[in-house]
Amino acid sequence: MATTAGTERGRFRSWLLEGLSDMARHQHQEPGSEGRQQPAHQGQRWWRVMCLTGVDYFSTLGYQPGIAALAAGLLSPIATIVLVIVTLAGALPVYRRVAEESPHGAGSVSMLERLLSFWQGKLFVLALLGFAATDFLITITLSAADASTHLVENPHFTSSLGGHQMVITLGLIALLGAVFLKGFLEAVGVAVVLVGIYLALNVVVVVDGLWHVLTAAHLVTDWTHGLTVERGNVFVMIGVSLLIFPKLALGMSGFETGVAVMPHVKGGADDTEEHPAGRIRDTKKLLTTAALIMSVFLIATSFLTTVLIPKADFEAGGPANGRALAYLAHQYLGSGFGTVYDFSTIAILWFAGASAMAGLLNLMPRYLPRYGMAPHWAGAVRPMVLVFTLVAFLVTWIFDASVDKQGGAYATGVLVLMSSAAIAVTIAARKARQRRWTVGFGVIAVVFLYTTVVNVVERPDGVKIGACFIAGIMLVSFLSRLARAFELRVTSVRLDPMAERFVRDIATRRVRFVANEPGLRDAAEYREKLAQIRLDNDIPAEDDLVLVEVTIMDASEFESALTVRGQVLHGRYRVLSLESSSVPNALAALLLHVRDVTGCKPHVYFEWTEGSPYANFLRFLLFGHGEVAPVTREVLREAEPDRSRRPKVHVG
Repeated sequence: MATTAGTERGRFRSWLLEGLSDMARHQHQEPGSEGRQQPAHQGQRWWRVMCLTGVDYFSTLGYQPGIAALAAGLLSPIATIVLVIVTLAGALPVYRRVAEESPHGAGSVSMLERLLSFWQGKLFVLALLGFAATDFLITITLSAADASTHLVENPHFTSSLGGHQMVITLGLIALLGAVFLKGFLEAVGVAVVLVGIYLALNVVVVVDGLWHVLTAAHLVTDWTHGLTVERGNVFVMIGVSLLIFPKLALGMSGFETGVAVMPHVKGGADDTEEHPAGRIRDTKKLLTTAALIMSVFLIATSFLTTVLIPKADFEAGGPANGRALAYLAHQYLGSGFGTVYDFSTIAILWFAGASAMAGLLNLMPRYLPRYGMAPHWAGAVRPMVLVFTLVAFLVTWIFDASVDKQGGAYATGVLVLMSSAAIAVTIAARKARQRRWTVGFGVIAVVFLYTTVVNVVERPDGVKIGACFIAGIMLVSFLSRLARAFELRVTSVRLDPMAERFVRDIATRRVRFVANEPGLRDAAEYREKLAQIRLDNDIPAEDDLVLVEVTIMDASEFESALTVRGQVLHGRYRVLSLESSSVPNALAALLLHVRDVTGCKPHVYFEWTEGSPYANFLRFLLFGHGEVAPVTREVLREAEPDRSRRPKVHVG
């Protein structure tokens, strides 16, 4: 029975961590493979992936016309046109450029990461990831809550489901997680069906609404007359629309997800992971097609809902509040079609979380494990699905499954990411000496920053929620970094010909290395170091000693490949030079590698480091050096539990 239970646990673990090794190989290519042409993986056709990202983008038709009507009143169609102009002339060019600059799905975050190094860059990325998590997770919870609201408020279900919105919302989130546990291909297939049905039903609603407007000419006349009386001339209308525009910004959601899922776009037959020209081309098609489809629907639906629905019906508790197009479907196409439309809206709102989940699954494992700020299993899909689902449960419970309470956080996340993307492409264009694009993207960045600031001033709760996500990510990240501090942290070790020669020469007798912190690197430094080590450890003069020096490059990096270079300095001192993010981890990796290739157990010799052990440990954690000797031994102990095979550490 115990064997059977163990087998079942092993199978479950294998299923849960499926794809983890593939993820690791993708994130850490073997040294020298950067120049080789790796074939791009087989993905999905761009229009199918568009449906996955589009469930978030297109599903906003469920509430965007109502939001526009409440915010702008009779001015709603004009304000929506401003939104469309900003989308097509601002967001779309920005994200088409992001697709060029970051074709592997890292998005604008990776573009900005390259501007800063060391811990400043890591902290900056963690802050952006906090807003990305805000955007994507609130998309999951808000959409599920809105779907449950539509279900509860449907006339056929109000009596039986009233008061159970929290349970329904949690059930929808759990069902979404189950789809992703099953597999990504199933998520794409569901998205294609939902988007196709939903857009087709919206075409019916729009065409029918236009027919009613055309057959009742007074509707347009009444609207234009009321607009003139209310706002005066066209310049006032445009000015007010520009001021109202930030309240409609949710109609631009979906672009960041569009570039986040780029790795799933199939691209061309000649694509490689290094040069995925076809993937970039098809992602641009994806972004452009989605933006054009949404722009047409936004303008048409804002016009129809403004002209055909009385203003009072948009108010809180009114029949069109939060469901303007569903109101038109019931009003003009009958209860049967209206119910079908309701279920379609509920389904796409629920599955809008799929695009957000796909974005999270591509974005978070790309950064946190590489920074050492997440466990190893964070590189696998299924464990992360479970984590994100549980967090979504918590957010839903905290905000009582309320759409209104989460709206500010959603808008803040969307706008911060769009602003960062606009800034990133502006800097990229400037570095490429593209003056026109620099000016154009700079103007777009100013527009998005203005929109973000206005949204934050009006709804500060969004920044507060985003700050909680940022604090949570940073806390978990640093605790994980602390817990993983003594891991080997070296993905591969490669010795150059001279270093290999040194190792072969000393492998004929006891292998002895001397750890040296490089200073002036003159003959006196090496002579005194070796003399002190021989004296402290009673090493005979005839025994060979090879010096090992580690230079810290970027201590904030967690894992990296290790290249060892051999040098003969001052005609007699053999030195192995390494570059790494951590001295103890690099030394431990070198010792284990030498043991494996020679069959001999190497010895390494240190001198004690002066100073407080607490301060030295903090120096190791943040800057990669400190109390090197005991940390090297601890890394070796974790990497090699068998003491008989573990390299020996000596401290004098």
